[in-house]
Amino acid sequence: MEEQQHIKDTEHSNEWSVLRIMSDFVKGFDELQDLGPSVTFFGSARFHANHRYYQDAHDLAYTLGKKGYSIITGGSKGIMEAANKGGFDAKSCQSIGLNINLPHEQAGNQYTTKHLTFDYFFVRKVMLIKYSLAYVIFPGGFGTLDELFEALTLTQTGKITKISIFLYGKSYWAKLYDFIATTLVEHHTIRPEDVELITLTDDMDEIVAKIDERLVIYTNELKNEGLDQSRHYQKNVEFLSNQE
Repeated sequence: MEEQQHIKDTEHSNEWSVLRIMSDFVKGFDELQDLGPSVTFFGSARFHANHRYYQDAHDLAYTLGKKGYSIITGGSKGIMEAANKGGFDAKSCQSIGLNINLPHEQAGNQYTTKHLTFDYFFVRKVMLIKYSLAYVIFPGGFGTLDELFEALTLTQTGKITKISIFLYGKSYWAKLYDFIATTLVEHHTIRPEDVELITLTDDMDEIVAKIDERLVIYTNELKNEGLDQSRHYQKNVEFLSNQE
């Protein structure tokens, strides 16, 4: 099935592929452009509802949702379902799932108020990053690691507005964090200050507080850049006014 999908894609004209890519982008921009402040959750689809990380993802998303933050996930099971359920249960925000078409269909979850499906991973990545001011990375596998390092690279190089990146689960992420903070720094493949892009924590209150701080900083940055008439800035100001 996977080979057939590859053959199908490569046999289509370049023009046809460009149109499909454009359609993916237009759909995402059209559906998500009016979102206010949002937080994206990542993590394994393999955690069940009785797992600690599932429960923690739900509780954190619920707390953020109650404050009005929209919750964005990859739209599948496990941590994604937990976060969508937290946002859904909060009843004060949008709970958004951004799924992907796969040869073996990736199942969605029932806890979304808005659900989109994309043909291309790279378009989906743009949508997962573009509208969020923070990433919360729960334990996960290759897909979670891919999203983590994509976000770190884009933030480090200034290709996106700086977002807050949280690694939740100290015991799970400790060795990876240590590798980044020691080996990469010692070999000068990153700068010491690049380590500060990551917050390693098990403290949900810390995450919520730092996301609130990041929103204030980002809103001021928009104003300083002369974007205080933009829809995005106005959404942030409205959100902050409702918190007072």
